[in-house]
Amino acid sequence: MTAFFSHPVTILMIGIVIVLVGILWLRLHAFLALLLAGITVAMLTPEATLQQYADKQLQPAARKMPDGTSKPTPPKWTESQAKKFVKSTAPQRVASGFGETCGKIGILIAMAAIIGKCLLDSGAADRVVRSTLRVVGEARAGVAFMASGFLLSIPVFFDTVFYLMIPLGKAMRLRTGANYLLFILAIVAGGAMAHSLVPPTPGPLVVADLLEVSILDMIMGGCIVGLFASSAGYLFARWINRRMEIPLRDAPDASIEQLKEMSSRSEDELPPFWLAVMPIVLPVALIALGTATKTYFDNTAEPAAWLLSLKPLIATLSDKNMALILAAAISMLMLIRQQPDKKKLAEAVQHALAGGGIIILITSAGGGFGAAIRQSGIAELIATMQDNVQPLMILPIAFLITMLIRTAQGSATVAMITAGSVLAPLALEGNLPFHSVYLALAIGCGSKPIAWMADSGFWVICKMSGMTEQEALKTITPMSVVMGFSGLAITLLGASLFPLV
Repeated sequence: MTAFFSHPVTILMIGIVIVLVGILWLRLHAFLALLLAGITVAMLTPEATLQQYADKQLQPAARKMPDGTSKPTPPKWTESQAKKFVKSTAPQRVASGFGETCGKIGILIAMAAIIGKCLLDSGAADRVVRSTLRVVGEARAGVAFMASGFLLSIPVFFDTVFYLMIPLGKAMRLRTGANYLLFILAIVAGGAMAHSLVPPTPGPLVVADLLEVSILDMIMGGCIVGLFASSAGYLFARWINRRMEIPLRDAPDASIEQLKEMSSRSEDELPPFWLAVMPIVLPVALIALGTATKTYFDNTAEPAAWLLSLKPLIATLSDKNMALILAAAISMLMLIRQQPDKKKLAEAVQHALAGGGIIILITSAGGGFGAAIRQSGIAELIATMQDNVQPLMILPIAFLITMLIRTAQGSATVAMITAGSVLAPLALEGNLPFHSVYLALAIGCGSKPIAWMADSGFWVICKMSGMTEQEALKTITPMSVVMGFSGLAITLLGASLFPLV
């Protein structure tokens, strides 16, 4: 019996059951459920397994270089660190995983929360949507809503983006007299995919960290796969819009009369477009500059002297934390420009950090849970699975694991953190025949199906749009399946044609 409960698969299943039962039945906050699961998994892991994990950290590793050669790297731990780890208690090991994750993503999420709140309060998000509508025209308003939803969901959480954009969708329905369902689904199609695929939103940020995928690779891959999947969702939205009619109803955010007043907001009250998109574009540009500079120095025997002198400055500015800090500073200055009252800025930052703090707690608890899973001996079993499965089939397996967890408990972020923790050994062993970013993208796509009553976002969409539960199950739920599997198909195609290794 003892051997049964100490088996890695049993430990993993117990951990997942605790998360699901805690969230679905006991109605625990995701932070508490993940923390409880992590401590339980750590307590069930026998000392012999911990010793094996520590021994592995003492072994030199080999890092694959761009030219195909391998470069030896020193062991991750010293002898004293390994001995300390084996003798540590379960809570200490979970706390260590919690701290490591928080150290890597805490500043990023906090800055992203500030950026998102300032984009909303300054009118920058409204400017992005209106400018996009102006470019594509009212006849292609659905495309504008999808593109705006995707762009805004990169620094802003999906629920907040939907809160922002649904009044604009209702205003467009009042103006055109049709296609309300198309506008709802277009917002969801864009926002939902960016939420699961493009950092600095928490899910893709943590998965990229677990799989040791660079932020820039995750952003680029997430944008490519996400736009394909969002486009598939948009085509589904157009198809079902011709077969269903959703009337415009009063909702908690605003009555129809209030919407008419909101739609008449003056353009002069909004910041210019270039300033509105600056907090979104700047971090990506700085991180890309850092990557390009590093590649140049790594592959040039005698780099230019002037560029060499700028290397420390570029390294500082292109650091992901600094890039987000600068973007947050610009977004706060933009808010002051639009609303000179400093009290409003203080309130906005305080509100953003309160919401972002909860996300940091959840993702860090997921990091502690993930660390306990990786230390339970699951890596060796995952490696065995890799030997017995066709390499490309790893991506559908990752997708299905994430989809099952997402469907059961509702949270895309929790599903991604759990699946990423389970599948991380595949990426860290370095034996995948394709870049690890494809595994991260498959996990992200798997977090979309199946949106239903267990998902808080499902209820936000229902209540804010005025849709009934039956209408949402006929539209939102199948669209989540279409987008998830479309994203998986593009990921498989990319891994086949462009493995990047």
